[in-house]
Amino acid sequence: GWVRSVRSQKDVLFLHVNDGTSLESLQIVAEPRLKNSAISFGSSVEICGTLVKSLSKKQNVELKAEAIHVIGECDSKDFPFKIKEHHPPEYIRQFPHLRCRTNAFGSLLRIRSEATAAIHHFFKSNGYVHIHTPIITSNDCEGAGELFQVQASNREDTQEDDGGFFGVPAFLTVSGQLHLEIMAG
Repeated sequence: GWVRSVRSQKDVLFLHVNDGTSLESLQIVAEPRLKNSAISFGSSVEICGTLVKSLSKKQNVELKAEAIHVIGECDSKDFPFKIKEHHPPEYIRQFPHLRCRTNAFGSLLRIRSEATAAIHHFFKSNGYVHIHTPIITSNDCEGAGELFQVQASNREDTQEDDGGFFGVPAFLTVSGQLHLEIMAG
């Protein structure tokens, strides 16, 4: 998970870590010897230990850490999100690779996941088949001629030199309707 806060005291080290599966962070209680200078707000960590009932009324359980491994360091000064600072959605959207770490976007992603699963379950239990239509195609589905061409990279190890895939020009499809109409039959 990602470190949300670090509090080091003389006899104990407290971390709050969140992996994105809920709004709640897990409190980590560790001996000060496990403190590492790379542990800071925003760093990603792997923690091994024992899950125990918490003595605090603020949480039901806490993790008594036996080992803390920093997977990814984070310079808190350069990290775009700051502790205890509210960031508006417009600001957060500038960092698509980090937005899932925020409570608001993390919650939205979990809600979307549940809604999508419920919709899929409903249709599947009523005999429907989920069809994935192509995203990249060589067909001009609507005949509009306004397709966006997809080209292979210009790296030296690529065999494509015609701008397409497998020797055929490729485009982002403008409609899945053609494929769905065929499958509906």
